[in-house]
Amino acid sequence: MTIQIGDKIPQATLNMLKDGVQAVDTADLFGGKKVLLFAVPGAFTPTCSAKHLPGYVEHFDEFAKRDIEVACLSVNDAFVMDAWAKSQDVPAGVHMLADGNGAFTQAMGLQLDATAFGMGLRAKRFALYAEDGIVKQLHVEAPGEFKVSSAEYVLEHLPA
Repeated sequence: MTIQIGDKIPQATLNMLKDGVQAVDTADLFGGKKVLLFAVPGAFTPTCSAKHLPGYVEHFDEFAKRDIEVACLSVNDAFVMDAWAKSQDVPAGVHMLADGNGAFTQAMGLQLDATAFGMGLRAKRFALYAEDGIVKQLHVEAPGEFKVSSAEYVLEHLPA
């Protein structure tokens, strides 16, 4: 079942590279905070690298002014996410989260079967806004599209 507005973010452990591989518990990541989590099907893939991540890098300060933390999620490992962040000049404040086995993505019901493209199970392209671990907005892209999960679209639709 796909996560819905009003649902609590599922408990899971993600990873990021910061002085080695660091475990990130979703309860700590989302608890008591406003967080914008966007997911991409794969680091270094064309739309993800040319449009999706760059939009959040460009608008990072606008989210920060609203006290919203920004996190990028992909079903990749922490080393890939770190290398991608460096190649895209991602600000240190953006959490580059690895869901290596896709367990968190699957728990949210937002997995994408990309086996036909040789990519296995991945995350759908989406953006999720949560306050204190409760989903307030969810923007899931239709297959092959990039509209509702863009930084620009999300900023237009956030509460004032």
